[in-house]
Amino acid sequence: MSKVTWKGSTLLAPVPPVLVSCGKEGKDNLITIAWTGTLNTDPPKTYISVRPERYSHDLIKESGEFVINLPSSHIIRSIDFCGCRSGKDLDKFEACGLTREKASAVSCPMVAESPVSIECKVSDLVEMGSHNMFVADIVAVNIDERYIDEKGKFHIEKCALAAYAHGTYFALGKKIGSFGYSVKKKRK
Repeated sequence: MSKVTWKGSTLLAPVPPVLVSCGKEGKDNLITIAWTGTLNTDPPKTYISVRPERYSHDLIKESGEFVINLPSSHIIRSIDFCGCRSGKDLDKFEACGLTREKASAVSCPMVAESPVSIECKVSDLVEMGSHNMFVADIVAVNIDERYIDEKGKFHIEKCALAAYAHGTYFALGKKIGSFGYSVKKKRK
């Protein structure tokens, strides 16, 4: 099998098309972000990369806070809308029929329809070129109780999370393994 070589580009995929809520009550917004991920476990750190010309950029820069809301495939139309429209003159919560939910550790709201909301406080701003990277401490994680069983186990596979790859949205679905299954000793 041979491969075709392209110039360096942003083809790491799939990624989560997260819905980031930012700003303060009365002046908040939603923005869809694909450039996000985990940076560190202890302390828990994440990042989002935002173009400086986006309305949400200055809201995050001023407040030093944001919430990463992991989207289920049920709200993918809203995810797409929030990535295509500016919140400068539009209330995206209202336009998408999404519900603001009070966060526990930051001032900006969470999205109630999101199965997982990750509250973040900015620790660093790194200018990267087309985007600025907001490095943040994860200060709280909120999980819809419908996805936690009676033993306290989180069943992320039931969240119907969405993924984004090369301009297309996908619904995550079929489980194909668990961490460590390739080296796990077989029972006798």
